[in-house]
Amino acid sequence: MNNRVIHFEIHAADTAKVAEFYKNVFGWEIRKWDPPSPKASGGQAIPVVDYWIVMTAPEGSAEPGINGGIVGRQGPTPKGGEPVTSFVCTIGVPSVDEYIKKVEAAGGTLALPKMAIPGLAWFAYCKDIEGNIFGIYEDNKEAR
Repeated sequence: MNNRVIHFEIHAADTAKVAEFYKNVFGWEIRKWDPPSPKASGGQAIPVVDYWIVMTAPEGSAEPGINGGIVGRQGPTPKGGEPVTSFVCTIGVPSVDEYIKKVEAAGGTLALPKMAIPGLAWFAYCKDIEGNIFGIYEDNKEAR
């Protein structure tokens, strides 16, 4: 291991609905995961969880990035207004403006309006349909 982030998880009360949101907005391949039975794997019992595998790019893609999962939420859904208390994943997109529209059309919201990272990019924070925050980032050296 080389100390790089290798996996992400999105927590959700309605995992199927959240999976559909991310499929619609980003075109990710997302499928339900059923863990192997402990007897079949010969190991310790795997807890039964509601888990979905998220592939952000095709297997073997040369583009940088990571894959992850959607997991059943173990606590209350964010109500809004709380400070960010976890890692926030940021997704590279061709157009922040276009993806804000996609997020909103899929039922998500804008959490922090589009802003410039001068000389680098346009950036915004959004919330999915359960209040999870994520960033969207458009490379753009002209951003001011």
